[in-house]
Amino acid sequence: MAFETAGAAELFLLARLLFGGVLAFMGLNHFTGAEGMIPYAEAKGLPAPAASVYGSGGLLVFSGLLIIVGAYPVVAAGALAVFLLVSAVAMHGFWAVPEEQQQDEMTQFLKNVAMAGGALALLSLAGTAWPYSLGLGAF
Repeated sequence: MAFETAGAAELFLLARLLFGGVLAFMGLNHFTGAEGMIPYAEAKGLPAPAASVYGSGGLLVFSGLLIIVGAYPVVAAGALAVFLLVSAVAMHGFWAVPEEQQQDEMTQFLKNVAMAGGALALLSLAGTAWPYSLGLGAF
């Protein structure tokens, strides 16, 4: 159905590898760069900033890997979409920072929103059998 045209299955696999790989890498950065991220999360007013940094890192790594292998796509893509949209607003409010920080925060905000769009696109295909996947799903 969705992957009948020539090369569609391979392009979808490549998209999953790129999207999930970037997210997993971002999650690993939450662990390796926690010393810098925890004070930032604290400055943004997050409760339990250390737990927030490590928890969001785990969500990014785990969900990114699930997207790559094609397992539990509803859970992985749904969790990513929600997390990315919430973190865009909560962590990267470019409208509420000094002018010298606005460009960096806007870039991070837009990156999160664009990646949330990718997660929503994957979520829209979660009910379809994904080629080159483990085929495990909760729904």
